[in-house]
Amino acid sequence: MSERHRLCHTEEVMGTVFSFDIRDPATSAIESALGDAVCWLHRVDAIFSTYRPGSQISRLARGELTVAECDAEVAEVLRLCRGAGHRSGGAFTASPGGRLDPSGMVKGWATERASRMLYAAGSRHHLVNGGGDIQARGGSAPGRPWRCGIADPWRGGEVAAVVSGRDLAVATSGTAERGHHILDPATGAPPTALVSITLVGRHLTEVDALATAAFVKGERARDWVASLPGVEAFALTADGRTWWTPGFAALGGTVNDRAGAAR
Repeated sequence: MSERHRLCHTEEVMGTVFSFDIRDPATSAIESALGDAVCWLHRVDAIFSTYRPGSQISRLARGELTVAECDAEVAEVLRLCRGAGHRSGGAFTASPGGRLDPSGMVKGWATERASRMLYAAGSRHHLVNGGGDIQARGGSAPGRPWRCGIADPWRGGEVAAVVSGRDLAVATSGTAERGHHILDPATGAPPTALVSITLVGRHLTEVDALATAAFVKGERARDWVASLPGVEAFALTADGRTWWTPGFAALGGTVNDRAGAAR
């Protein structure tokens, strides 16, 4: 997997930037799968965009369609949302503020599906980055894991921690990029205890949705994430501290020195 065995692509879709970094020798099957994955992301955007009045999710929210009349992906995503809501004790919901909006599930699910399309075509070493949330397969080079930096919102341009590993998913929820866009379903207000929380696991569909729930839970997220099999967390709090779950280092997590850090 040298630099000549590298295929990269970026695509603006779903209101953000997706990037593909493929480290396998190029084949027509992989190149075709990359094109299919990009088309898939645009299809997901057309179905699920809450900013498009004519999208299926917008029409469903207005009662113009039933779930059965929508494409099968709508029922799949809503089922996944219900599962995440159950696992999180209601901290995750597809109806924040009483409005149907499964966006907290869609991006991670779509990114992981794009990765699976590449894998099915023979790509064993790639990273798909959907607006900062990552699904990686294999490694970046022979014997080398992928390395993913977790941005430090208190120090612009710096990283607070690094996650390294093979076949991993990394998702961050917080206020750094989009402000207070996450609502606590129990109160209807934005959570304020954390600035950001990153979850690390194997499947982005899971960790992206659970990262949203963890951000809502705030300080309670530490014990909750520790109880989830195969998932670890790293958090930065509103008062300038950091904390991480006991298995974070075992998943390749390393933390930069910070004042006020707590294990």
